[in-house]
Amino acid sequence: MTFQPLRIVHLVRSPVGGIFRHIADLAEAQAESGHDVGFVCDSLTIGPFEDAKIAALAPRLSLGAHRLPIARHVAPSDVAALSRVHALLSPLAPNVVHAHGAKGGVFGRLVGAWLGRSRPVAKIYAPHGGSLHYDAGALEGRVYFRIERALERLTDAMIHVSAYEARTYVEKVGAPRCPTYVVRNGLAPDEFDPVAPDEDATDFLYLGMLRDLKGVDVLIDALTALKAQGLPATATIVGDGPDEARYRAMVAERGLSALVRFAPSTPARRAFAMGRAIVVPSRAESMPYVVLESIAAGLPIVSTAAGGIPEIFGPHADALVAPGDGAALTAAMAAALRDPAAARARARLLRDHIGDEFSRAGMAARVETVYRDALQAASI
Repeated sequence: MTFQPLRIVHLVRSPVGGIFRHIADLAEAQAESGHDVGFVCDSLTIGPFEDAKIAALAPRLSLGAHRLPIARHVAPSDVAALSRVHALLSPLAPNVVHAHGAKGGVFGRLVGAWLGRSRPVAKIYAPHGGSLHYDAGALEGRVYFRIERALERLTDAMIHVSAYEARTYVEKVGAPRCPTYVVRNGLAPDEFDPVAPDEDATDFLYLGMLRDLKGVDVLIDALTALKAQGLPATATIVGDGPDEARYRAMVAERGLSALVRFAPSTPARRAFAMGRAIVVPSRAESMPYVVLESIAAGLPIVSTAAGGIPEIFGPHADALVAPGDGAALTAAMAAALRDPAAARARARLLRDHIGDEFSRAGMAARVETVYRDALQAASI
């Protein structure tokens, strides 16, 4: 059969963290396979770190990397932003619009539906947690879930990055009225090369957004408890986010300034050398790349059982601790400090476990199958 290249545009509001990593991996793999790929995101919320990542990705995208202002919450400016996205996508003539995250999901499906009035356009939606983080009992959550439900009519396929996310969607929004798939994140072969710690590496490393959803406050509580127990652990906290100033103040108030250092957002494998073990204290996740990447790099890991993380650990999931449980996190960190050899042995088992399960090539191939099935259905 003759290969038919696709014209794919990925659309997201905020290109940060794991969601951007996911998009970049997909876009690069799709471009390498001969597809024409483009990327659209918000221009208001990204800093130098994200700028550099987008600049590195852009030369691989034949349909370009584009940024325009898109507000985080529902706002009057959304009307103008939707018009700009439509004006941008129309001459690109995509036959796949892959929308990521809550706001990207709204924009991508609305614009994709408009473009699809004259020709087949597959409208693909990946929540990446997004609106699913809201409480189903809260007014804001109910509003977002009703919007999600309504937009299913404009969705040709929904892709979840974890079975946990797929279950959460059903529990909060309802059984989807469109084809739904689970395609887990994947890694490139060179990401399984081990990372050796720097000479000044701290006992623990946190890498991610600086916000309570990620449990950084729980990590600081655990470090405080370890010090009180006579185990003064050192830690590096890498990342940026809305709660950074509060976390810095917490560290100072708890007398941890000599033990804890902060560093700005840094590429993962460079950051991994800053610590001898990684801590993932998240309250909520979907399928976090930082867990996959750190395991592949050979780092011992202390993690909560948030979201799809147990799907990564598989038979080793009994080592995970409950999200938000400071005492359990403290105990797991203390165990890693007291017996680093056992922690490294568990790390090797985890690395072997994910080796065949989470590949970038497999992820991209499964996503392409979803695209082609959706396009075929849209053409009928």
